[in-house]
Amino acid sequence: MPIFSARGLRAAALAGLSLSALTSAAAHAQASSGREKADAVEQVVITAARTKLPASALPLTVDVIDSEALSQQVAIGGSIVDAVSTLSPSFSPTRQKLSGAGETLRGRSPLYAINGIPQSTPIRDGSRDGYTIDPFFIERVEMIYGSNALQGIGATGGVVNQVTVGAPRSDGVSGRTLVQASAGHGLGDSIGGKIAGLVGWREGKFDATAGVAYEARGAFYDGDGRRVGIDTTQGDVQDSKTLSLFGRLGWQLGETTRLEVVANRFELKGDGDYVVLTGNRAARVPASSVRGTPLGKPAANRVETLSASLTDSDLVGGNLVAQVFYNNSRDTFGGDRSSTFQDASIAPLGTLFDQSSNRSRKLGARASYERTVPGFEALTATVGLDGLTDRTEQALIQTGRLWVPPTKFESIAPFVQGNLKLLDGKVRLNGGARFENVTLKVDDFTTVASYGSRKVGGGSPEFSATLVNGGVVVEPTRGVRFYASYAEGYTVPDVGRILRSINKDGVDVDNFLDISPIVSNNREIGAEYKRGPFDATATYFWSSSKLGQFLVANSSGIFDVQRQRVEIEGLELSLRARTPIEGLILSTGYARLRGKSDTDLDGKVDKSLDGANISPDRLNLAADYEVGKWALRLQIQSYLKRDMQGSSVKDDFSGYTLADAFVRYELPVGTLSLGVQNLLDKQYISYNSDTTIPGNDKFFAGRGRTATLGWETRF
Repeated sequence: MPIFSARGLRAAALAGLSLSALTSAAAHAQASSGREKADAVEQVVITAARTKLPASALPLTVDVIDSEALSQQVAIGGSIVDAVSTLSPSFSPTRQKLSGAGETLRGRSPLYAINGIPQSTPIRDGSRDGYTIDPFFIERVEMIYGSNALQGIGATGGVVNQVTVGAPRSDGVSGRTLVQASAGHGLGDSIGGKIAGLVGWREGKFDATAGVAYEARGAFYDGDGRRVGIDTTQGDVQDSKTLSLFGRLGWQLGETTRLEVVANRFELKGDGDYVVLTGNRAARVPASSVRGTPLGKPAANRVETLSASLTDSDLVGGNLVAQVFYNNSRDTFGGDRSSTFQDASIAPLGTLFDQSSNRSRKLGARASYERTVPGFEALTATVGLDGLTDRTEQALIQTGRLWVPPTKFESIAPFVQGNLKLLDGKVRLNGGARFENVTLKVDDFTTVASYGSRKVGGGSPEFSATLVNGGVVVEPTRGVRFYASYAEGYTVPDVGRILRSINKDGVDVDNFLDISPIVSNNREIGAEYKRGPFDATATYFWSSSKLGQFLVANSSGIFDVQRQRVEIEGLELSLRARTPIEGLILSTGYARLRGKSDTDLDGKVDKSLDGANISPDRLNLAADYEVGKWALRLQIQSYLKRDMQGSSVKDDFSGYTLADAFVRYELPVGTLSLGVQNLLDKQYISYNSDTTIPGNDKFFAGRGRTATLGWETRF
């Protein structure tokens, strides 16, 4: 892999005007409807980039899944995660489970956010951050690719920012409703349904929006007509019920000033109607589900988010954005009699049942101010300050023990960014820096008995990092762009996994190397052609982290963290063409990813990343056709085979190809839609199951043909 000197790149990024490029984005391959004008991409503003500059002025890769494309994908797959995974070739195949562990973007963990508010729990990663709001309340999804620090901690693979529905545009009452029904093989217990409504009111300077969505999912069936194995431990979306509440209050304080409060409560609970029937990996027989009642509480996920924001688009000639937020999450995992949970002082070894609950509470504030520099209008500068407090713990709820002690993460980060326009905008320079200052606070604690009941000294280790970025955009003529950039991202490893698995005496948190931060970088070059009927992009990137996070399954099947150097490189290609046939658009996307880690800790990478840490190569094909009252889409995702013999887990991936379809028809009242996932009813083993844990109870098949019929109306 090509490796540039980090010192040289830092110097280049900080030189000259100390501008900023972490405001990333180069409208990569916008997943939008065929009716969108060819030049609309140039005017797209990416709110997650924390700038009002259009995407064409910024040097990294961005996808925007607009409301129409999003509604199509949700009708097919049922979730934001499915939509993102389907449309982005660099995103891992979804596990089709509640847990997103092992789902990566460009080989690293993405940061999920709602209106910029982080949904992840990096201190003890529960991997439930893809299921924190119902898609019915999301207007679009912004994806910023590659390591960056735009939103602070966590975006080592990129940002998946979910932008909620906006305020009513006119006075009076407006809204929409949705009714859906879905079913797989043989109907029966595969039947599920959803009902959702959203109503908005506006009168002069005030507006309000409120909504509710309720969904009940049935059992999933694979292509052979067998129930898909249910993941009772990590959590599943099948056999579950979801209730999501959404509210927004707005007050237009002035012509350019607005105060807004947004609240969201999301809860997904497993019904607990099935237990897993172990499969046989050697015989390629996947695990299944049979009627039964699992022990303990069913897996569940509950998230509550409240935010208040103040914006002024003309404050002393600039744009002010300020936000405070509160986020509370509780992830309940299913239980078992794992050796990790055993404690002879409580019950005879091998008999003790337990399960865990991950609890996290965040309080944060973010502010930024952007304007052109007086007397030097070619330079757009941004200054800002972010603060975050995150308190997380993991409890064993059946016995009242603490598996992961309460851990407090405190961060304060000022940043400066800039964008310099040269040669009448044909060249733009970007650069800047973010100054992260982090403290982790952990009290003295004792590990559980399976790790020797070790006494661990607490502490308050502090980390600081200057995260730089730099880039250039060249647009010799409208619709033709070239860009190159370097950006650093920052996160902490899964501290909870590390602390809970300490199995030796004398460890003190203050000097425990394994909780040092992960600083990853993203070096990227790209080209873009958007003229006439064609939209084409090509991007090559490579990234590395000296002290990365590598997940390895232990003898109990529970993943532990190993700190290893990680290097990843990839190629992304996309093409979208409006054909001579009116209303017909064809598109394709391809991603090739390679990654290695330093397993022998000699400073050089030596083993390929496995399925728990990187996605397979992929080819996407799609055709969209709109005529009159009809809209149709056919899409194909082909996951290419991969040799895993050089990886930690040796199971080769043979690859598989899936096809989906979507049809929408405008009725006199509302629209009728039909989405079909896995149209050809392909039988396959999910990528994560096939390439991670060499066991039988987690050897899951993917979902077979599933149809979702929906009716939506607006008023």
